[in-house]
Amino acid sequence: MKTNLAHIRVNVSDIQKSLKWYEEVLGFIVDGSWPIENPKYYDFVSEGGATFAIMEVESAKSYGRINFNVEDVDALWRKLKDKVDILEPLFDTPWGTRKFTILDLDGNELGFGG
Repeated sequence: MKTNLAHIRVNVSDIQKSLKWYEEVLGFIVDGSWPIENPKYYDFVSEGGATFAIMEVESAKSYGRINFNVEDVDALWRKLKDKVDILEPLFDTPWGTRKFTILDLDGNELGFGG
């Protein structure tokens, strides 16, 4: 079976706190929310590939790892390194790219590379 990944969501414990962190610290831009009256789900603008979203879930936490490709990983590292919890500092991979991994407010692993 071949698939085309279209959507990734991580569970968060406080949607408003997490939304603020993703927007203000990482610079993500909201593309949509649901339900309209009292959103518990937000997805973010993507330049292609899978849509990334967060959703408030009371009963479970998601400790997943999601990797994002970015144009200038070194510039993003300099911007974020003093503002986030770092799991893996910026390093050179064996396949010729550079990468770092941080934790969001709920412990989900967010890798950025290029």
